[in-house]
Amino acid sequence: MVRATLLDFVYAQLSSVPPLVTKDLTGKTVVVIGANTGLGFEATKHFARMNPGRLILGCRNQVRGGQAISNIKRETGYERAELWLIDFLEFSSVQEFANKFEKDGGRLDYLVLNAGIIPLGERKETKDGWEHGLQVNCLSPSLLALRLLPCMAQTASKHSTTPRLVLVSSGLHYWAMFEDKVVNSDAPLHVLSDEKYCTRKIMKHRYHDSKLINIFFIRALSTHLKNRSVTVNTVNPGYCYSELRRGLAGINAMIDGIRERLFAYTTEQGSRQLVWGALGEYDHELSGAYISRSAVAEPSDFVIGDKGKKVQERLWRETLGILGKIDPKVVEVTEKYLIH
Repeated sequence: MVRATLLDFVYAQLSSVPPLVTKDLTGKTVVVIGANTGLGFEATKHFARMNPGRLILGCRNQVRGGQAISNIKRETGYERAELWLIDFLEFSSVQEFANKFEKDGGRLDYLVLNAGIIPLGERKETKDGWEHGLQVNCLSPSLLALRLLPCMAQTASKHSTTPRLVLVSSGLHYWAMFEDKVVNSDAPLHVLSDEKYCTRKIMKHRYHDSKLINIFFIRALSTHLKNRSVTVNTVNPGYCYSELRRGLAGINAMIDGIRERLFAYTTEQGSRQLVWGALGEYDHELSGAYISRSAVAEPSDFVIGDKGKKVQERLWRETLGILGKIDPKVVEVTEKYLIH
């Protein structure tokens, strides 16, 4: 059983960082969401140096995305990177991206879902009616994963390969554990998003909670896949220099700055885990895994315990229900590719 401690964190952060795994990606398609900055950008540069047939950067901002494309060309020499706009704050944007890929994307070998936010302060609500952190970190990545699952399954069948879907989680999930009010609810996501539930105390841990939900989603998706031709996993990049925490201010920013100088990996070092999740070699093709430090690791006690198993299935059923109402194509994917 796993209980992460502060000592475990310090030991991991001060240990040597595993090297970058590389692979010839000629003819293959890589999609990285959240690719214009931080971990996503560094991972995208690594992929670019492996010469993929197509490299698609999913970014929210046209200008910043365009700058990322220019930087990739300058730093790696790769000239085929493509900018596709997507905003996880809007379900319609996720749907548009998926529709475009179905029409124009072709094969899909590696999908890295990296975009995320750390909610700060009081609860904020998206125009779709969800708390920001839950939509950006959990529901939108899940929607894109389900919508693009058929493309990955078809790639596996047509090209005799095993595509991989990588969802970026965090070691912070070890410190997350839902209250009984959430665990015992048939609609835990609705509870977690509810305005009355989202006190400032709850919101302080929203990022941790969202990373726990990521792990539950991937484990459930793996369990419910009809065909094992697609591998799905989560990765922990470790504590790194990242723009993810750029919204911190005051004493929190000062503490984080000290912690970064003492313990943080570089952004490039952290990005190696995203690449390993997509390209790393397992003893066998293991799906539903939690990956940390370039190896399959055991997630938290809560995840593998009885309460975790119960909430995982409830989150899964609720997620499919929510996303099926948002996008009818999710219902089609559920019927064709998932076990009920």
